[in-house]
Amino acid sequence: MDEDVLSAGSGTLRCAPSDLSGATRWSRRGFLGAAAAVGCTTVSPGPATAAAASQPSTVHGGGTGPTGNSPFDALDAKIQASMRAYAIPGAAVGVLWNGQEYVKGYGITNVDHPVPVDGDTVFRVGSTTKTFTGTTMMRLVERGDVELDAPVRRYLTDFAVADPYASAQVTVRQLLNHSAGWLGDDYQDFGPGDDALARFVASMARLPQLTPPGEVFAYNNAALCVAGRIIEVVTGTTYEAAVRKLVIDPLGLGHSRFSSDEIVGFNVAASHDVVDGKAVLEPAFWPQPRSLAPTGGLVSSVRDQLNWARFHLGNGTAPDGTRLLSKQSLEQMRSKPGPGGTLVVELDGMGVAWMLRPTAQGARIVQHGGTWPGQISGFLMVPSRGFALTLLTNSQGGTRLRDELFTDDWALDLFAGVTNLPATAMSLRGQELAPYEGPYIAQRINEKGDIEDTVIKLSRHNGRLRGTQTTQATPSEAEAASEEEDSSQVQTGEVGAAFYRADFALDLDPDGQPVGTRTDFVRGPDGKVLWWRNHGRLHRHQTH
Repeated sequence: MDEDVLSAGSGTLRCAPSDLSGATRWSRRGFLGAAAAVGCTTVSPGPATAAAASQPSTVHGGGTGPTGNSPFDALDAKIQASMRAYAIPGAAVGVLWNGQEYVKGYGITNVDHPVPVDGDTVFRVGSTTKTFTGTTMMRLVERGDVELDAPVRRYLTDFAVADPYASAQVTVRQLLNHSAGWLGDDYQDFGPGDDALARFVASMARLPQLTPPGEVFAYNNAALCVAGRIIEVVTGTTYEAAVRKLVIDPLGLGHSRFSSDEIVGFNVAASHDVVDGKAVLEPAFWPQPRSLAPTGGLVSSVRDQLNWARFHLGNGTAPDGTRLLSKQSLEQMRSKPGPGGTLVVELDGMGVAWMLRPTAQGARIVQHGGTWPGQISGFLMVPSRGFALTLLTNSQGGTRLRDELFTDDWALDLFAGVTNLPATAMSLRGQELAPYEGPYIAQRINEKGDIEDTVIKLSRHNGRLRGTQTTQATPSEAEAASEEEDSSQVQTGEVGAAFYRADFALDLDPDGQPVGTRTDFVRGPDGKVLWWRNHGRLHRHQTH
């Protein structure tokens, strides 16, 4: 879900594994916008409370998991079936449930040089990194070095985007709850030096303002980079060093690092594309610009991710008893949501870097996840039920498995007894669909600094909206394409929406059938449809 998601284009495009694009095409566009189970299993019994889940007793085992008709057996079966169906060579899962801890690896790290995946195999976790940025910021808040509701310019005196008002007024909290309001898909690469993040933030002066600060939720990778730069300035060190010192090392997360140089000797899950229904090794997917570290740069293991969940479900202390945060600060991170909307699922809003998701039963889901080429991950907690689930995969096909476990109801219902808010697709009359028809345009800035426009034109079709997405190639991409077998300067795909209540819709697959992911339409002050919020990004409605 990306929820977090660095993806190319719209998040509503759906396709079978055999239809996924080849490695050359995805590599060129950067994707920056956008076997049998093996390994180690640990299962620990304990009381069914959130407190117990935060610090379970641990019984280590080397088997393949519990036997009998347990939820873990059902989870194993689902993961293995999906790995076969979606061409996922390797995956790792971690669960906290009813005081039990479950960690397991599946498949292999690399189709060309197969090594079993286990609980300590490292993957890119993508945008779950944002929760490490937010937690580090909360440590600075507790130390009195940062105020969440202070303007960014208190800490970065020269900070600027294109809009002078937003530059002066945007707050630290609005960076972290994705309501800063400027164009957030900025993926420029400023090299490997310690100044990469500072240079990235300085370059943001050209980013256009879409909505006033604090008023509308729109997923904003660039804003998290600003938060990372504040951490650098306040601590007087690099972002990565600050997160290591304040969060990663105190929690003993020994398989969580930012630099590829720091994971030498680790069991690393290589990135894979899916070509003709098969996983294909794609080394070009792995590198990531250092300037994006605060928004998606962490490499971690599923065991470390589960320990991360345990910390956030606990009382703020590290395993050795050292207090890192107060329980009140942990609760603040997953409360007081900013503006709500959709990001694949419905959101009450974002807290401090956490997506806050409602359920039909009233319990709140606290969630994130990440998408990087060939590295798809999911992470969620239901604090009131003491439940946490984390998944790491090493294939583009991992998106499908993540949706099944983190977007749909299956795992939530099985382990936590909660489900999504109900959504039944409706067929609307023409006059009801008319306000939503027309072209919608969104922009992103790729790693080379080029602006890419995505245009989606929606029209009514059988009581729903259907359309085609077109992503214009940049000049550099067009030149590269002309040297290859395909000189097309556009990418297209079918999209669609079926409304289930006013302004909220289910995405449609290429066959026109509703799927579990959700989008919504945002109205302006005059009550007219101004934006389509698709995969958390705002597409402006072009009306005449």
